[in-house]
Amino acid sequence: QVQLIESGGGLVQAGDSLSLSCTASGRAANSVTPAWFRQAPGKDREFVAMTTWTGSNTNFVKSVKGRFTISSDNAKKTVYLHMNSLRPEDTAVYFCAATVHLGLVTSSRGYDFWGQGTQVTVSS
Repeated sequence: QVQLIESGGGLVQAGDSLSLSCTASGRAANSVTPAWFRQAPGKDREFVAMTTWTGSNTNFVKSVKGRFTISSDNAKKTVYLHMNSLRPEDTAVYFCAATVHLGLVTSSRGYDFWGQGTQVTVSS
């Protein structure tokens, strides 16, 4: 099992920056790939970004490319989502997730473990 604990989030204005972090623990933490998803009210959960614990591979949804970055600290089993130039449409609950599957996984159905979610609100 893997436990995911998120921190960060909050209320910011458009154009501001915000960072989220997620720490994985548990016996299987070394064997999963972490990612971030988000879910806005009335919408499906959406893939945002993923990376590996070593940071050797990253992927982003098109809408955040160039604005968001993702990084990881392998020793701490912590993944970070750095969000810049935030827009009102980035408002959502952001979830940390982890998958046991290899390669790029963008469907929420492919993820086995989830954090509790943290609210990000961007005002215009």
